[in-house]
Amino acid sequence: MTSRWMDEVVRLRGLDVEWRVMSLSYLNSGRELPPRYQAMMERAWAPVRVVTAARVEHGREVVKPLYDAIGTRIHPGQREDWDAVLAEALTEVGLPAALLDAASDDTLDAELKAEHHSGMDLVGQEVGTPVIAVGDVAFFGPVISPTPYGDEALRLWDGVQAVAAYPGFFELKRSRTREPQFVDPPAATPG
Repeated sequence: MTSRWMDEVVRLRGLDVEWRVMSLSYLNSGRELPPRYQAMMERAWAPVRVVTAARVEHGREVVKPLYDAIGTRIHPGQREDWDAVLAEALTEVGLPAALLDAASDDTLDAELKAEHHSGMDLVGQEVGTPVIAVGDVAFFGPVISPTPYGDEALRLWDGVQAVAAYPGFFELKRSRTREPQFVDPPAATPG
């Protein structure tokens, strides 16, 4: 939902955003995790490896569309057949099906880890996703639900810029009080 919010901010403000790979599987490797979460982390290597292979072979511009195609199927779509999800997402984005081979291949894991560190080293390893960098300042979040659009999206972005501009800002946090709410964006309005 944070990525969809950033899409809206980009649309309305014309920002230049560079999307990078971040892997919760890599971040959590070697950590003591509940069995169910550990199983999900082991499984989650497949999508991040495919996205990494796509970036290496086809350029950074494919990262966000492929991330969206995969994420839409897994999160609001609640699909669990990840092999099919990855195949469909590659087709949707116009990428070759051969990239599916990367799902179970650790050949590009050093590249994946380097990309992961390019963002995570800015904030530290005690956070998860999303991570946003505004200039040279990066932080975890915002974790939002539902995705804001229009003026509401811009107000949130302005707040992010404000906290990023203050050198003593480190953290805001509160417990989640509801499950994620996936909503369709409103009809496009002139930006």
